[in-house]
Amino acid sequence: MFDTLDSCFPQMIRNTMLWFTVSQANSTTGEIKPSSSKLQVHPFTPKASLIRYWNKHINNNLPKPLFLLSKASPLNSTNSAFLTKLAIENSLSSHLGSFCSLANLYCSFDSKPDLYKHDNRDTNFALYSDKGFANYGSSKQGGVDSFKNYSKGLNNPNDSFEKYSRDSTRRSEAFTNYADDANVANSNFTSYGSKATGGSGEFSNYDKLVNVPNLQFKTYKTDAEDHELSFSSYSDETNSGAETFTGYGKNAKGGPSEFNNYGDDSNIIASSFTGYGESGNGANDSFASYGQSGNNPQNDFKNYGTGTNSGIDSFSSYRNGANVGDDSFQSYAKNSNSSRVNFANYGRSFNHGNDTFKEYGKGSKRPANIGFKSYSMDRTFKEYTDKGVTFSEYKNFSTASEGALLKIGSLVKRWVEPGKFFRESMLKQGNVMVMPDIEDRMPRRSFLPPWILSKLPFSTSRLPELKGIFHARENSTMERMLLNALAECERAASPGETKRCVGSVEDMIDFAVSVLGRNLAVRTTENVKGSKQKVMIGTVKGVNGGKVTKSVSCHQSLYPYLLYYCHSVPKVRVYEADILDVESKAKINQGVAICHIDTSAWGPEHGAFVALGSSPGRIEVCHWIFENDMTWAIAD
Repeated sequence: MFDTLDSCFPQMIRNTMLWFTVSQANSTTGEIKPSSSKLQVHPFTPKASLIRYWNKHINNNLPKPLFLLSKASPLNSTNSAFLTKLAIENSLSSHLGSFCSLANLYCSFDSKPDLYKHDNRDTNFALYSDKGFANYGSSKQGGVDSFKNYSKGLNNPNDSFEKYSRDSTRRSEAFTNYADDANVANSNFTSYGSKATGGSGEFSNYDKLVNVPNLQFKTYKTDAEDHELSFSSYSDETNSGAETFTGYGKNAKGGPSEFNNYGDDSNIIASSFTGYGESGNGANDSFASYGQSGNNPQNDFKNYGTGTNSGIDSFSSYRNGANVGDDSFQSYAKNSNSSRVNFANYGRSFNHGNDTFKEYGKGSKRPANIGFKSYSMDRTFKEYTDKGVTFSEYKNFSTASEGALLKIGSLVKRWVEPGKFFRESMLKQGNVMVMPDIEDRMPRRSFLPPWILSKLPFSTSRLPELKGIFHARENSTMERMLLNALAECERAASPGETKRCVGSVEDMIDFAVSVLGRNLAVRTTENVKGSKQKVMIGTVKGVNGGKVTKSVSCHQSLYPYLLYYCHSVPKVRVYEADILDVESKAKINQGVAICHIDTSAWGPEHGAFVALGSSPGRIEVCHWIFENDMTWAIAD
């Protein structure tokens, strides 16, 4: 047996096995109990290896942060050797269940919802979650279904509304505060409202604050007539998700669709509108404040409105204040009849994106009426119809256009969570302020040990291998999650930024040391007490004497194993503050706050300026370090 092991295991694994042969193993804890009664930590566990690495690379005697050590791999020496062998042999995919369980990974993004047995009565589904509503409301006459606070605050809500309200007449649905604060939200609206006549569907505050939304609107409202839809504050403040509108409104007659404040303040949200409104009659779609202030929103309008008759599309203040972004309008309104499209204040991003208009309006019967008013730069118009197109006030915008951007932003009512951003002057003893929701709602996972992590692919160029390891199906939530994390990690750094994604504590230490040197400390807010309520500030201590310094901030990304996006943050002040109960004055938390002194590179419609007023470069902005996020700085 050992001859075979010696031929394939690295030296560390061989040492582990030799240790195991001369010791007694506790199969539950993985800790080794030699002949003495005193318990010893096995020297070849990932956690023991991490401690040695810490001692070698960090040059101070400060206590090691238990909150960070607790995230180290929980593998015992035997399981570490077993999984390392599988990784070397590229056979982890054949043992995915064991890999995820032993290493404390989260691999169940695509679980199916329970089927809900129901009748067709009008129903109020308040506080429901994780149900399948296939064929619900089909052929129903009139009535209203209300989904209010549905799947709220769950980690991984998974709902199916296949064929919901199909062939119905004057039936209405309201999705209010649907799946708020969820982590990974899977919703399937395949064939929803097909052939419906009249009625309405309202999606208000749908999937707000969700980490990774994955929504499928396949053949939604196909062949419907006068079924009115409203998407208000849809997917706001989400992170790295995707919505697919395939065949949405195909062959439909009338029935306006409104996308108001869709995807605002979201991070890398992607929407695909394939065959949207194709061959429709008299469609009226409005995209107002769509993707506003988002980070790199990416939308694909393929065959949108193709062959429509007298359709009207309005893109008003679309993607304003966003950071870059990439929209593709391929064969948009192609072969249409008397279509009208209005792009007003479109794409006024503070860092320019790139939009492509290929075969836009080509082959239209009767000149299409397409207007571009105050539309920004970096656009590609290929094979664009040369009739009926007006470029009114087509302009280039830069960060210097701050006043114009702010003026537009002021017309749109936006909500920023109280306490999410605050001024440095608020950090004074005795001051009362609102603490935002700082709770971490991501699934609990652990880092991988470096010797296993180094054997796993981590790049879009090796996506097929990565999908194979984690059994990610095409267009599954797992695939989207992998793609989103890779896209964020491979994104070019912003001016003045240094960034790295890390899947082990050792990698995080390396990055922090490369920026700050060896004498450093890591801090996070102690717990979540005080969240979403008024708190009193107790004793405040400035890190590094309260001087302006630089730090490395690390934020969780959603991935099967624990993955952090770390980046250098120059010109900040970091504070530790006692958080007190307002009534009893008792200490309930130890908060860590970071104040960004230079905000000149921030977008003018950043939520901080909405909440605090002012504009980039004119004020400092502070925020708390949330649960399980952390900041590294030079040790005092």
